[in-house]
Amino acid sequence: MAKQAYSRRDLAFQLHEVLQVETLARFLYFQDHDRGSIDLVLDTAGQFADQLLKPLLTEMDRQEPQLVDGTIRLHPGVKNIVRRFGEDGWINALFPYAEGGQQLPGTVYNAAVFAMQATNYSASVPPFLTLGAANLLRSFARPELTAAFTPNMYAGRWQGTMALTEPDAGSSLSDISTAAAPTDEGYYRMHGQKIYISSGDHDACDNVVHLMLAKIKGGPAGAKGISLFVVPRQRTAAGLPDAATKPRDLISNDVVTAGIYHKLGCKGAPIAHLMIGGQDDCRGYLVGEPNKGLSYMFQMMNEARLAVGVSAAAIGTAAYYAALEYARARPQGRLIANRDVTQPQVPIIQHADVKRMLLFQKATMEGALGLLLQCSYYMDVARAGEGEEKERAELLLDLLMPIAKTYPSEMGVLSTSAAIQVHGGAGYTTDFPVEQFWRESRIHPIHEGTTGIQGLDLLGRKITQHGGKAVGLLLEEMQAAIIAAKAQPTLEPLAGQLTKMVGVLQQTTGHLLGIATQNHELFLADATLYLELAGLVVVAWQWLRQATVAQKALHAAHAEDRNFYHGKLMAAQYFYEYELVKVPSLAKRLQSANAVTVDMQDAWF
Repeated sequence: MAKQAYSRRDLAFQLHEVLQVETLARFLYFQDHDRGSIDLVLDTAGQFADQLLKPLLTEMDRQEPQLVDGTIRLHPGVKNIVRRFGEDGWINALFPYAEGGQQLPGTVYNAAVFAMQATNYSASVPPFLTLGAANLLRSFARPELTAAFTPNMYAGRWQGTMALTEPDAGSSLSDISTAAAPTDEGYYRMHGQKIYISSGDHDACDNVVHLMLAKIKGGPAGAKGISLFVVPRQRTAAGLPDAATKPRDLISNDVVTAGIYHKLGCKGAPIAHLMIGGQDDCRGYLVGEPNKGLSYMFQMMNEARLAVGVSAAAIGTAAYYAALEYARARPQGRLIANRDVTQPQVPIIQHADVKRMLLFQKATMEGALGLLLQCSYYMDVARAGEGEEKERAELLLDLLMPIAKTYPSEMGVLSTSAAIQVHGGAGYTTDFPVEQFWRESRIHPIHEGTTGIQGLDLLGRKITQHGGKAVGLLLEEMQAAIIAAKAQPTLEPLAGQLTKMVGVLQQTTGHLLGIATQNHELFLADATLYLELAGLVVVAWQWLRQATVAQKALHAAHAEDRNFYHGKLMAAQYFYEYELVKVPSLAKRLQSANAVTVDMQDAWF
């Protein structure tokens, strides 16, 4: 196991020096959070991760969940972790004081989550799913439903889930078939099945509360007929539970775990196949209004998409630090200029190609983290701000969400793969953690909307929404970063390069929008490549911001910090020299008249 999974110093740099996150205290909601309290949260998260999560990283992977007598059994240590997340206030930390929360900025919270997930991703999945489900209830459910379920969810005693996927629907939610039949008793009788439900059942909690999409019988067809329901795994005989409900008070709600899926990675967090209403005795409680479930669920899905990005960057970062530690300790070969075999071998970190792989990991993951924290900052402003400032943050966040979800996810897979490569043959064994990191990273390009879906969302919807106003705002943000960088003479080449690539992105976008009305299939055929191009430009913007701060701080810094800032500047150079240069080739493909993916026929494969 690697000694270090993430950089506390980098979190401080990103939060305090680049984002100046403590300025969020200008909003009444966040007024109690200064630099001291923010650092205390990060330190506490680090201690929580080291003491509770790190010891089980390998064990949870080796002792994967099993379905025994109708219940999914987890590693015995998970129950304590889940309870501690609740008892220590992590599940409801974002919520108001009146609800027992801490009114913590999401930017700080996501930095803390990043530290925990870099340490042990699997162990963090159940409580953060509960957070999303609880937030959905408190946002849209009637007060008695919120009061019935959220106290035990906040406490870590009850698990929350997002139950969408079905065998014949997948990402096509319009085709779900789970049905809800109204009764005269204030609940609906639920029938159907759900698959791939993360933490959909396990013995580390007393109950599971599913936020489930279903269609009310007789409602509109397709997506317009989707409603949202609370469907607990267990219920009370008398009706709705309350904060005092004990495990002995619970009876079955006719939600049966029919199977467990054995995953490639993230084995500490189970995914279940659920059968609902097989005995015609499953009760569901409508959240909000009928037929508006999809719009409600999008709140949780958008939060979940940002969370997926954080998870992906965390695992990719853990892989980077494992590879860095190995490269510094592993002697092999000699520098190319030295052919004297009588001389001792050198650590592989001295070889340029190994440094290239490490720089790739550092540049992509620290750039991804910068984007994720930037989006978290926009989310905080959108939540606590007012007027034009609030609208600006909302528009920027909505536009950037597909990139914030996808870039860390796709590059996280490549970062963990590079970590294996740095280890050589040792990386392909279970003696080192990087093979586990690779397996755990692979889910993120699939979770919460695949990469292809995110590309369609960005190009097909987000670019043109609100008359393109969000794009204009993003260009303003980038231009501000370019102007600030040009004040540092050493950064003028990077600023000039970003200016050029922003122009390429604009020109490519204009070309694609020009063919949208003529051939919509062709317009969106390479939406994934457009997403990749946009991701490179957006992360280059983040790196320019980081480089500008690092360059300003460099000369006044003490020795250890000078090394840190030099590392930042070199990683920024790497990103521009090795990653951003891919933009013109992507733009050329996107503007080509060759429609090979559209013209290809099934039979020709």
